[in-house]
Amino acid sequence: MSFPKNFLWGGATAANQVEGAWKKDGKGISISDVCTGGSRTQNKRITSELEEEIFYPSHDAINHYYKYKEDIALFAEMGFKVYRFSIAWTRIFPTGEESEPNELGLRFYDAIIHECLKYNIEPLVTISHFEMPFALTKKYNGWADRRLVELYIRYAKVLFDRYKGKVTYWLTFNEINCATMAQGNLQGTGILNEGTEDFMNQIDDPQLRFQALHHQFIASAEAVKIGHSIDKNNMIGCMLANFTSYPLTPNPDDVLVNQRAMRMSNHFCGDIQVRGAYPSFSKRYFKENNITIHKEIGDDQILLEGTVDYYSFSYYTSFCQTTDPKELANGNVFGGAPNPYLKANDWGWQINPSGLRFALNEIYDRYTIPLMVVENGLGAKDVVEADGSIHDEYRIDYLKQHIEAMKEAIKDGVDLIGYTPWGCIDLVSLSTGEMAKRYGFIYVERHDDGTGDFSRKRKKSFYWYKKVIETNGNDLSITKVK
Repeated sequence: MSFPKNFLWGGATAANQVEGAWKKDGKGISISDVCTGGSRTQNKRITSELEEEIFYPSHDAINHYYKYKEDIALFAEMGFKVYRFSIAWTRIFPTGEESEPNELGLRFYDAIIHECLKYNIEPLVTISHFEMPFALTKKYNGWADRRLVELYIRYAKVLFDRYKGKVTYWLTFNEINCATMAQGNLQGTGILNEGTEDFMNQIDDPQLRFQALHHQFIASAEAVKIGHSIDKNNMIGCMLANFTSYPLTPNPDDVLVNQRAMRMSNHFCGDIQVRGAYPSFSKRYFKENNITIHKEIGDDQILLEGTVDYYSFSYYTSFCQTTDPKELANGNVFGGAPNPYLKANDWGWQINPSGLRFALNEIYDRYTIPLMVVENGLGAKDVVEADGSIHDEYRIDYLKQHIEAMKEAIKDGVDLIGYTPWGCIDLVSLSTGEMAKRYGFIYVERHDDGTGDFSRKRKKSFYWYKKVIETNGNDLSITKVK
């Protein structure tokens, strides 16, 4: 047993992290456009008003808006079967409230999709990927206001109508479960509470955040229903960030605290979008955190009728949960405690391929619908040698181990249909707002001081991944790779 014959190998990006051209052809300002650059030692800032002489990395990103033909040709050279990208809401409805879509924005994505189909690459479109119109944040405080449901549905319907017969695979929201955490306020729900400036330490109101998340659940379910009515062939999925964790010790208290963490970080959103109802465990969580979800008549039925066709997720790392404050004091990039058995990359993300197999089995056992890993990758510093080559064996090793883990999960019985490593081309890091943290098979000559000519170079991993796709995952060796 190995990867299915029609397995969707490819790569993933997001509009706000690659396109640039932030004001081109009628595009509006998005929530990502008001985030400054940062680094692993200095958090990026959120600025309600744009500041002069401050670097905003999304404004130019990697210039994909002008270089998309070159980039998609490189993806085709690697043999991509699928390309996951997002459509910028602000290119279609600049403020989110226009009565008619921006035709120039639609034409840009016409061109993207045309290039994909020219090379027999299946487009996988994320409708909303951390770049909603900032105008909706300023006017409504984002998804905290129910009126965004109607605005999102108008936007999604335009896409379903425009790309009927050209796009089959859709995702409604990127990493929707990020809104279960305080850091997910702006990126996930467009909420900007008074006093927030530090992206990693946002002022939080859990009641507001979970109400906003409820509005997104309704919008997603309505989008699924409309997408199916427009084209019965549409496959519309959810997308979650996977936060696999383990009890730090066999102490039963650690086991219970880990179970609670996994339920709220992973299963809460998945249960609603796949099963169509709030899970029973959420009642206690809401009660203990003084959260009351305000529903309109018919909301429960909407959730039940708008369940997704497949489940997709990102997986990068794992961590541990414990009740021991001394262990928690050691710190971990996503909270919890570090795993003593794992090594970490330069940004503190612990590397755990077995966690991907564990996650795939857990998710499939729970939902038994097709799965897709739509983000997975290693952020690292890359060095360009004098001859222009980039020897990123560390990236190959990371991906090789995770592909092997996926292969084992398929043997375990998981219905895995696709894999799109994150940042198939270098892009702006979401968490830190920098270019130095590189993920791609393709190097982009762009730096955190704003310099660089945006030229592209193939890394060693480019040729390795090309061979992986050619052999449908059967040859993962790094020998004889350029």
